[in-house]
This record gives sequence, C-alpha cells and structure tokens, in this order.
Amino acid sequence: MAEKRLARADDNQVMKIVYTFFLGALLALFVGLGIDTFYPGPEMPEYPAELQYKPGQDELTAEQQQLEREYAERSEQWRDEQNIYNRNVAIVSLAAAVLLLAASLALERRNKVLTNGIMLGGLFTLIYAIGRSFASQETRMTFAAVAVGLLVVLFIGWRRFFQDREEPPHGPPADAAPRETTGV
Repeated sequence: MAEKRLARADDNQVMKIVYTFFLGALLALFVGLGIDTFYPGPEMPEYPAELQYKPGQDELTAEQQQLEREYAERSEQWRDEQNIYNRNVAIVSLAAAVLLLAASLALERRNKVLTNGIMLGGLFTLIYAIGRSFASQETRMTFAAVAVGLLVVLFIGWRRFFQDREEPPHGPPADAAPRETTGV
C-alpha cells in the first residue's frame, strides 16, 4: 500500500515536471505565433523568372541586367524592412517575457507548478526576444534586450531562490538538552 502511494507520488512528480516544461514551451509559442499572426513580416521579393539560368545563355541581356538591378534594390529594401521588423518583434516579445515573468512572481505563492511553467515560458520568450534582437542587426537593441534579460533573470533568481530562505536559528533552542561533543 505504501509502495503504491510512493509510486503515485513519483509519477505525479514526473507529470508536474513535464507539465511545467510543456506550459513554458506553449507560452513561448503563443507569444511568437501571436506576434506573427497579428504583425506579419515583410514579404521577400521573388527572383524574376526571366533571370533564371537557361542553358546556352552566357551573358545577360540589357533587359535582364535592368531586372537584376531592380531585384537587388527590392532585396536591399526588404532587408532593411526585415531588420526593422525584427527589432519591433524583439521589443514586443521582450515586453511579453517581462510580463510573463512578473506574472510568475505575482502567482508564486498560489501554485508552484503553474508558476514554474509561467516562469519557464517567460524565460523561453526572453530567449526568443534576444534572438530576434540579434536578427535586427542593431547592436543597441541587442544590448538592451540582453541587459533587460540579465536584470530580469537576476531579479527572478534572487527573489525565487534566495530571498525566501529562512535563516537557520542561531544556537540550539532554549529547551533543547545539551549535546555531547566528541572533540573532533
């Protein structure tokens, strides 16, 4: 009977860990897909069909050279738009990560498993935000995202793992019997 309770407790512990990771991953996916759904990125220009390689053609015609220049300009414009888009996505996902991490702090005393899942979702979203800031090719944005991430992670770590620790009592309790010492 006691063995069955221990086995159920172990199974329950494993399921709590699986649930925590699953919730964290789903929250990060929710943020990323939500951003992509309501703020889609710029469309990449298509390579002109006229410029596709054709056997026996060694040089481009004047018309094809013009098409190539236009395509290069559109591609450069798309890269600039994509960098701006990545910066904006980084900002929004960074804000979402901070909100998720704040929610995990607000709920930390209510349900540890749920809180840990929300915290993990916030951390995964933070990693996504930092990745998007790298893709924006703006070093200031990347630095800001990493700085916010570092501050948030340090604060969460301090709050969750160190602040709530109770100090051990100093000396034995007043009603405790004295212990023998071995002199070692």
